Amino acid sequence: MNKLLCLVVDDEPIARDILNNHIGMTPNLKLVKSCINASEAYEALHRYPIDLIFLDIQMPVITGTDFLRSLRRPPLVVLTTAYQQYAIEGFELNVVDYLLKPITFDRFYQAVQKASDRLTTSLEDNSSKPLSTDHLFIKQDSKYIRVDHHHVRYIQAEKDYSSIYLEDRRIFASMHLKLLENLLPETQFQRIHRSYIVNLSKILAVKGNMVELAEIELPVGANYRDKLLAALKI
Repeated sequence: MNKLLCLVVDDEPIARDILNNHIGMTPNLKLVKSCINASEAYEALHRYPIDLIFLDIQMPVITGTDFLRSLRRPPLVVLTTAYQQYAIEGFELNVVDYLLKPITFDRFYQAVQKASDRLTTSLEDNSSKPLSTDHLFIKQDSKYIRVDHHHVRYIQAEKDYSSIYLEDRRIFASMHLKLLENLLPETQFQRIHRSYIVNLSKILAVKGNMVELAEIELPVGANYRDKLLAALKI
């Protein structure tokens, strides 16, 4: 069997070093990248074919569980944390295992064996239903609400979070604009500015360096204009 390609995501340097060393001592694993936050991890997932993530729960801006919920097709995930009370939430997300820090090599290896077994079963199972890609879930207070793509007009960057403007309201997402851009289908949504993503179907007109939506105009950055015009077949 080929080596499992691994991603480590943890904002604590010591915790990353321990996991990196454990991976290096395990013959059937290969460390692809070690990340300090969810944003770096998402970039890595789009750049590399990852089989297994060792994911810390307590991270700034985007927690490990919020990051996991945002993935359309997550690889195998082993959650890591210093707090046992998150175990139930972790297994509700169908993670492979849940490791309490400090992580011993024996316990780490048990999790790796579980991941290998699940991957083998997954490869043999061809009956899985395709995942829907017409919506995403956004955390609001203590719950996750469904946001259908066709209801989104545009999205605006707001420092450490983003504002999603729907047809009838605005909701806040604790995600950077880049993360949302990667979650949305490129055929339907376009980055038009460093601060804006727009639903192409909501554009009523293009005028100079602006696009018109119902009751609002949004700027188009010079670096994004040609791609936008091509997407609109102008």
